[in-house]
Amino acid sequence: MAIDFDRIVERRGTNCYKWDSMQDPDVLPMWVADMDFEVAPEIKAALQRRLDHGVFGYAMVPEDYYEAVIDWFVRRHDWRIARESMIVTQGVVPAISAILQAITQPGERVVVMTPIYNCFFSSIRNSGCEAVEVPLRCEPRGYQIDWDALETALAAERTRVLLFCSPHNPAGRVWNRTELQRVVKLCKQHGVRIISDEIHCEFVYGLNLHFPTALFDDSVVTCVSPSKAFNIAGLQNAIIVCNDAATRERIDRRININEVCDVNLFGIEAVKAAYRHGEQWIGELCDYVMGNYEYVRDTIHAALPQLHVMPLEGTYLAWIDCRALGRTSDELVQLLVERGKLCLSSGSIYGHAGEGFVRMNLATSRKRVEEGTRRFIATLSPLAEGQN
Repeated sequence: MAIDFDRIVERRGTNCYKWDSMQDPDVLPMWVADMDFEVAPEIKAALQRRLDHGVFGYAMVPEDYYEAVIDWFVRRHDWRIARESMIVTQGVVPAISAILQAITQPGERVVVMTPIYNCFFSSIRNSGCEAVEVPLRCEPRGYQIDWDALETALAAERTRVLLFCSPHNPAGRVWNRTELQRVVKLCKQHGVRIISDEIHCEFVYGLNLHFPTALFDDSVVTCVSPSKAFNIAGLQNAIIVCNDAATRERIDRRININEVCDVNLFGIEAVKAAYRHGEQWIGELCDYVMGNYEYVRDTIHAALPQLHVMPLEGTYLAWIDCRALGRTSDELVQLLVERGKLCLSSGSIYGHAGEGFVRMNLATSRKRVEEGTRRFIATLSPLAEGQN
């Protein structure tokens, strides 16, 4: 099966958050983590079969849904999830919020390694907790964990949770076995629970491997979903994996209190089709996205050597270090929109360590990636040359 990822799918006028949020129709949106690719044909076929039934009432999650999830993670990640450990909910962000509310008390601290997915901060805040930022070390070879700073934060009074991102958004890191084992060891030493967001786990490149954090500690609570990998976020399905029965009961109660327990019936069919039949599709997609990344990296380096496109081990998001330009992330994003007609994500939303960076979504056609890169370079070149 050869998928034509070059094909342009028109998304404007479909109530698309990514595209229809742009008031100026000439702006090219490469910001929110939402792919422009049509879903795998097996997913379309499964949804069409469900649509043809014609009745769309309340849905229950069938056993073959759980079987599809279990089989996928055994096959892809050598991780056997126990059926009884799973809680199905509407999305990873609602899942994280519910888990935090279930295992923390207001005023307790939640450690995050920044720059990190911006919704982590709102989930922590909405749970009445305090976010503690531990900046990753930004090095040319990629981000590294500051182990001393992490241990200090974990050992601090009232620290209860490490909210972990694996693979890491937006830094593009895929944590290796040694790093994960060390993170787990530190958390266990200081009595800190790990919540691991692994929504990007299918986007791993080169010789990198994704190891589920729960492989190294049974107490880790993991959030997974095919929504990123298979572009089905609008169908609202995610899975919480929690092995401890008492903790799982508290999380399940919070899921019900928050009213995020009923999932989309089309999402059920999409998840089953993705996890049963999507392996070749996701493999071809990863090859295509890596080609997009290499184009962006090499083209920006040639035109703007002062900037640094960080190495991409995982996710489909290019993280670009623009600190040499001497502007804030928000200023750069505003300039790109107004002068370049290009919308990227501001690094400032990912914590203090994201200042001076921008994030570019690579999950679109090569033609759009080339045009977005052209606009990026044309807009920022005057700044690199000392012009206003």
